Amino acid sequence: METKPQKVFDTVKVFRAIKEKVAKDTEGMTFEQFREYLNENQLVTVK
Repeated sequence: METKPQKVFDTVKVFRAIKEKVAKDTEGMTFEQFREYLNENQLVTVK
């Protein structure tokens, strides 16, 4: 029986954590406040 190698990076876990953080940080914001939040907290793409 083969065992799966342990993942070094779990994409689902990371994106779920990001989604939950954004939801918590932006709860109760108006649309304008939400737009400002997004502009201030943009993700940096790594190439």
